[in-house]
Amino acid sequence: MRRAIALAAVLVLGGCGATVEPGAQDGAVTVQRCGEQVRYTTPKRAVAYEAGSADKLFALGLTDHVHGYVMPPANPPVERSPYAAEYRKITFLGDDLLNREQVVQAKADLVVAGWNSGFSDQRGITPAILDGLGIQSFMHTESCFNYPGFPERQAPFDALYTDLQRLGAIFGVPERAAQVVAGLRGRVDAVRARAPKDRAVPVFLYDSGTDQAATAGNQVPPNDIISFAGGRNIFAGLDARWTKVGWEPVVRAQPEVIVILDYGDKPAAEKIKFLKESPTTASLPAVVGNRFFVLDYNEGISGPRVVDGLERFAEYLRSL
Repeated sequence: MRRAIALAAVLVLGGCGATVEPGAQDGAVTVQRCGEQVRYTTPKRAVAYEAGSADKLFALGLTDHVHGYVMPPANPPVERSPYAAEYRKITFLGDDLLNREQVVQAKADLVVAGWNSGFSDQRGITPAILDGLGIQSFMHTESCFNYPGFPERQAPFDALYTDLQRLGAIFGVPERAAQVVAGLRGRVDAVRARAPKDRAVPVFLYDSGTDQAATAGNQVPPNDIISFAGGRNIFAGLDARWTKVGWEPVVRAQPEVIVILDYGDKPAAEKIKFLKESPTTASLPAVVGNRFFVLDYNEGISGPRVVDGLERFAEYLRSL
């Protein structure tokens, strides 16, 4: 069994684009960061931005290598997280957007975040800038879709598996990463095996917005959640991550289920109220039938909890 796991770990390293440097004394590995090959040494003071980043590290058993986390207002309280005990062991660094000063003051040796959801040209904290400061960085593969210069494209759930494999390589725990990924894949496969085959229910993901609707294109986890559970994201044809659309295409699609993304500063109850009261959306089949499914923010962004969201949504669809 141990030999099989070790072999799986070797395959994982190769499959995720990671190579261990022969004779390296500091655990050096070369791992892809989006479409770029980057050399990493084993981090000891990692900083995670948002729960998706922290959850990936916790799921791999890396709490001792994490110094702290930055958690903006959109994230639900960490006390409600399945990893609440792990959050208590590390340092809370701030509740605003990620910035360079936080990272430098924390003496971080790795920052884990997404492109344009943490790292940002406008705010002056990018992997290139951190490279210049001698601080390592890791970007969620799902967010690499539009990363300038080194884009990488993977389906959202595949990107989650890749992240866990790459982080496992960086921290020197590839066997553990292989086990975690195998467990998540098994749960996803079980859901897909039970998904209705006769008809894909049209589903609209509503993030926020009144003049326009913020929704999910095909490059973010909710697209896979909807599809794997047996539904059809009405905006699966949009080659985008989180994006805005007019209400006309929503009305034309006549969604029968609406997934509400629920987060701290824009709670689900307010969004449901708007959809029921707006003349534009009040007659949609999902609204008339009161078919709303509330997806927790951390079940909708790249992290292990997307599988929890998939299982819950699949159960909801089967109950209709």
